Amino acid sequence: MEKIEQTCIPRRTLYSGEQIPALGLGTFGSDKYDADTVAEAVYGAACSGYRLIDCAAVYQNEDKIGAVLNRLFTEKEVKREELFITSKVWNDMHGEGKVLEACQKSLNDLGLSYLDLYFVHWPFPNYHAPGCDGDSRNPDSRPFSVEEFMNTWRQCEQLVDKGLVRYIGMSNMTVPKLEALLPLCRIQPAALEMELHPSFQQPELFAYAKAHSILPIGYCPIGSPSRPERDRTTEDVADTQLPAVVRAAQAHGVHPAVICLKWAVQRGQVPIPFSVKEPQYIANLRCVTEDPLTEEEMEAIRLEDKNCRLIKGQVFLWKGAKGWEDLWDMEGTLC
Repeated sequence: MEKIEQTCIPRRTLYSGEQIPALGLGTFGSDKYDADTVAEAVYGAACSGYRLIDCAAVYQNEDKIGAVLNRLFTEKEVKREELFITSKVWNDMHGEGKVLEACQKSLNDLGLSYLDLYFVHWPFPNYHAPGCDGDSRNPDSRPFSVEEFMNTWRQCEQLVDKGLVRYIGMSNMTVPKLEALLPLCRIQPAALEMELHPSFQQPELFAYAKAHSILPIGYCPIGSPSRPERDRTTEDVADTQLPAVVRAAQAHGVHPAVICLKWAVQRGQVPIPFSVKEPQYIANLRCVTEDPLTEEEMEAIRLEDKNCRLIKGQVFLWKGAKGWEDLWDMEGTLC
């Protein structure tokens, strides 16, 4: 197996000054890959040079990943302190005292004594069962509440106080939500996990995060071609078919997916592509260590933004909501 040297991998800096890899491995297997398959990909990825692993309780594979992490440590492939491991509290564990319970379960499943970064997965407690239909609605769902979110965030801050978590972060946010929340935080978010790819660049939110020393971590970095059917619509744009992406791929002699990752890292976000295939996840990491895009190619891809959100979150809607745009403080969308 090809192993990529750590000194070749770009780094990004957290507000503390600590540096982390500029590209990580996602572990959401969608509806297509079982937990054992995802866990084996984590093993192979770590052996090939990955040091950032993005996990979540709702992905239903942290116990299998934990077994693989133990194997990596036992075989001395990597030390715990060399990895940056994230997880997330799911929507049904926002209640008083539940965040500690959720974090402890993730720690137990992963076989770890601490997490490097713990996210609030979605900014409201609107639960839906993993794998549910896109038209599913929970009657208990409700709109975003600053008070409810801060109750959850204060529990996350206590995880830092207890030494269970080194950093905490937010996910699936908007600028208005952040403007309401950040002044209330005792411990600021270190990172913001958000959908980011060439056809959905979120320039306002991206710039806002950077201006507040919050590192953007981008999911769906190549447009998530393996995302669940419930998240697909006929209006969706394929990032790998965007003209500027295709032109750059031809110029560099690589697959368009590789161009999406190069663009993401050079822009300053941390993409977390998911792949269970060894040639793909090695190529994903290697591509950000060589042959960068030109300024002209970066600008051409910037101009490809279509404001096309792929993960719309419609399963979290509440009674009376007009549409998925309400989740994102929007009255409409360009896509």
